[in-house]
Amino acid sequence: MTRELFVASFDNEWLRQGNDQATFAHLAPGPGERIVMTTDAHVVSPLFFPGGDIGSLAVHGTVNDIAMAGARPSFLSASFILEEGLPMADLLRIVESMAAASRACSAPIVTGDTKVVERGKGDAVFITTTGIGVVPSGIHIDGAQARPGDVVLLSGTIGEHGVAIMSQREGLGFDTEIRSDSAALHTLVADMVAVAPGVRVLRDPTRGGLATTLNEIASQSGVGMHIQERAIPVLPQVDAACELLGLDPLYVANEGKLVAICARADAPQLLAAMRAHPLGAAAVCIGEVVDDAHSFVQIETKFGGRRIVDWLSGEQLPRIC
Repeated sequence: MTRELFVASFDNEWLRQGNDQATFAHLAPGPGERIVMTTDAHVVSPLFFPGGDIGSLAVHGTVNDIAMAGARPSFLSASFILEEGLPMADLLRIVESMAAASRACSAPIVTGDTKVVERGKGDAVFITTTGIGVVPSGIHIDGAQARPGDVVLLSGTIGEHGVAIMSQREGLGFDTEIRSDSAALHTLVADMVAVAPGVRVLRDPTRGGLATTLNEIASQSGVGMHIQERAIPVLPQVDAACELLGLDPLYVANEGKLVAICARADAPQLLAAMRAHPLGAAAVCIGEVVDDAHSFVQIETKFGGRRIVDWLSGEQLPRIC
């Protein structure tokens, strides 16, 4: 629907880039630099969850979309749709969390808007954030740049955010608390591009999880991918929760992880830089890019077989980010 409706109607050279952000070379502040702009709506339920809340999540999600272009976040805007009857204590908690997250990212919230809808016409609070950043000279990261022979890197374990939300929503208790991985990834990305400025693709696997993100990149680049299931790290408690809930961790949302695709020669230093950063300490190589006219993502299972990892069909976890 996105391509048939929105892209067809709004078609322009910037939207056609097809990434989670758009870049504008002619507005850049310095030689060789580019401006990045992104926007994101957040409708998570519940509003507060282990590891974060809708406020910090709104900042992290937007900063991460900026960072996936290799950009430094500069400024944010925020729009709030509030349902009548929302407790002021909850709103204060959300706003203070959002403010703290933006300060930690050095990306101040410089403008915004607030609207109130009648009780029953919303769901407590929806937040839309827009971000602007700057891509340093010499960095050109795009979802259409994956090439056969490249390797696929993952910054850490998958599935924590989606499972944390669903566990809270369903009132499930586990021996070990499952916390959202919500985090701002711009400093990790800065360390990565410092050692491997030629990294081809960066993407954060949010809604639809790792599987959907890999399919998006494969389609955008016109390539296929071969992934090793054994190489994909999943926490035992997340794996158990997914089994209980009937979910596949490959499709569960993440909010503090990234996928990187780079030339094979760049992989060792890029992986080392990721592992040296707290948000990439568990980084691994999970597969490679291959020549495939069908842009299939295939996974070698733990049992030695191979299957196609398809796009997410429908909304597996609604109101997740």
